[in-house]
Amino acid sequence: MSFDQLASELVSRKRADLYRERRVLESPQQPEVVVDGKAYLAFCSNDYLGLANHPDLIRAFQQAADEYGVGGGASHLVSGHSFHHHALEEELADFTGRPRALLFSNGYMANMGTVNALVGKQDAVFEDRLNHASLLDAGLLSGARFQRYLHNSPESLAQKLEKTEARRKLVVTDGVFSMDGDVADMPAICHTAKVNDAWVMVDDAHGFGCIGATGAGVAEHYGLSVDDLPVLMGTLGKAFGTSGAFVAGSETLIETLIQQARTYIYTTSMPPAVAAATRASLKLVIAEQWRRELLKSLIQRFRDGCQQLGLTLMDSPTPIQPILIGDSAKAMTMSAALREQGIFITAIRPPTVPQGSARLRVTLSAAHSEAQVDRLLDALERVK
Repeated sequence: MSFDQLASELVSRKRADLYRERRVLESPQQPEVVVDGKAYLAFCSNDYLGLANHPDLIRAFQQAADEYGVGGGASHLVSGHSFHHHALEEELADFTGRPRALLFSNGYMANMGTVNALVGKQDAVFEDRLNHASLLDAGLLSGARFQRYLHNSPESLAQKLEKTEARRKLVVTDGVFSMDGDVADMPAICHTAKVNDAWVMVDDAHGFGCIGATGAGVAEHYGLSVDDLPVLMGTLGKAFGTSGAFVAGSETLIETLIQQARTYIYTTSMPPAVAAATRASLKLVIAEQWRRELLKSLIQRFRDGCQQLGLTLMDSPTPIQPILIGDSAKAMTMSAALREQGIFITAIRPPTVPQGSARLRVTLSAAHSEAQVDRLLDALERVK
């Protein structure tokens, strides 16, 4: 067996400026980082509230590791469901205003397990065109009839829902779209689904912690109850600064996932220390409103500065602030030029984003300062 064809495809990717490369982080997640031995000011982490390196989380992790060891040891249904896992689920349910919550090892597994537990060959799943890859994969692998509606368009969704005769109908959308940073029109999507007897599932990975009065995400932001929005997924490795994911909803939903979500049943639980650190993180998310307020002011400062520079931003009120470049080669060149100035931002290219929409995906954090945002703007002015 030869891998010559694969090698040829890799060469083609490089020539098209679509080749992905890993870089080695040699410091904690924070604005000032060391990557491949060089110091940078970074604007490409999803640590939106600056909690990934917070001393309270580190202490909680260390204490739980002393008490419970490191590994989860088994799946939740065997012997891997620890005190901290259970307590975190209860606290997340309370925080999101849902009856129950269920932990998953990561967001990809949460989406895959949930969609496949809820729909199958007799059913239909309807997804926003710009949904995260994990949601698209989940829909495709479910066996349900898979349809994509126009981005953030309740009208397009309604047209497709009205034509289906499926047994079950599941509407799936990002809450905050990871590459554009815009927020889904959840009230209209939920209303459209309800009048067509469909369920709604939201992946709120990039809204959870950042949006809403207490940071509980798009459901809180729009005031959506569990009846309006029955399936709420959030991740813990972004604004919460730890790792893992959860699904929150009704008693029936969570029990169904425990019985049928294969990515929950057949995998080892997250380390108990991670759950303990997340419990500490949740307390900070609730108590320290200033983090969201500071983040909001930094977002506005950056957007105002980009407007003055004539840079094209996506329509985003969130920490995700993509600068639209268009050409992949140009995006790569600008990213490299910024690194030469000590600024670390990644270029996002197809197939992650549509052809012709390569971008610099700038992400802001409450750990950034105004001076650091201004330094970024100065660097952008020099390379634009």
